Amino acid sequence: MFRSRMRILAPPLAIALLALSGCGGLSANAGSTSPNGLQKTTLNVAVVPAVDSAGFFVALYEGLFARQGLTIHYTPAVSSEEVISQQLTGKYDITGGNYVSFIQHYVTDHQPLEIVAEGSVMQQGTQAIYTMPGSKIKTLKELKGHLLGINAPLNINYLLAASVLTENGIRLNQVRFPTAPIPFPTMAAALAAGKIDAAAMPEPFASAAEQQYGAVPLADLNQGATQNFPIQGYVATKSWVQQNPGTLRAFLAALSQGQEIADTSRGAVERAMEALKGPMNGQIPPIVAAVMAVNIYPTSIDQVRIQRVADVMYQFGLLHSRFNVTPMIGP
Repeated sequence: MFRSRMRILAPPLAIALLALSGCGGLSANAGSTSPNGLQKTTLNVAVVPAVDSAGFFVALYEGLFARQGLTIHYTPAVSSEEVISQQLTGKYDITGGNYVSFIQHYVTDHQPLEIVAEGSVMQQGTQAIYTMPGSKIKTLKELKGHLLGINAPLNINYLLAASVLTENGIRLNQVRFPTAPIPFPTMAAALAAGKIDAAAMPEPFASAAEQQYGAVPLADLNQGATQNFPIQGYVATKSWVQQNPGTLRAFLAALSQGQEIADTSRGAVERAMEALKGPMNGQIPPIVAAVMAVNIYPTSIDQVRIQRVADVMYQFGLLHSRFNVTPMIGP
């Protein structure tokens, strides 16, 4: 696995919290509040059980949400389609997932999602294409005609792979992609069983695949048009944001602290992810935690950075026209 990581210091926490103090203008339509200024004290939150969610897991493990008066009920987000649909019906208050799916739902289905925080920015080794050691595929060009496993059609996993394939002179119609989702927790097993010829996987699933099945990296996805690419963010519906300004401020304050800790303390990330309850929730053994690559975890929203996602989506046909992400950015 590619292990190095370029360090880019996150903005100071004090700046992030100062910015959050300006959210008070959202309270015009807010519901009743508790004595501590929270409209809700229990939140249902679904996030992807991967290293992209490390800031959230650190905040959960270290009790940062509890210190803000919040009780978090965490659910692993395995399917973006399902989780976003459930969020719109009120099952989840906040979700953490890839920007591609959020933007697709906003643009195509006109769903009122608002990006309230950034989650992760890809670094070397955190997303890569893998094969098995006995595979005849030794270079990207040898993927032609073969099935490259991704976790869902036309999502962030596909976009990263498409960018790297194109960067290396391979047309997308020369590589086959699955038509049905392959959840990350089961992708390594599918690769080992020969159901797919290669697999595009993020951490910690990639390192787990190396440990358990001997999978070998074929190409790092942190290159070309998607180098240092924003992967994950946190969203709420626009109505939820308007109705729960105090709760949102508390959630973001805790998350921002978790992001800063994750960005500066690898040990904190390892401890938090080792403590999760079960592999489907993102739990990893120490042997995987010790070797997995980690991302950058921003503490504030950079609109220019998120705009890159929409621009690359348009470049590779995931959007039919250019899209300005400004209406999605909040609070």
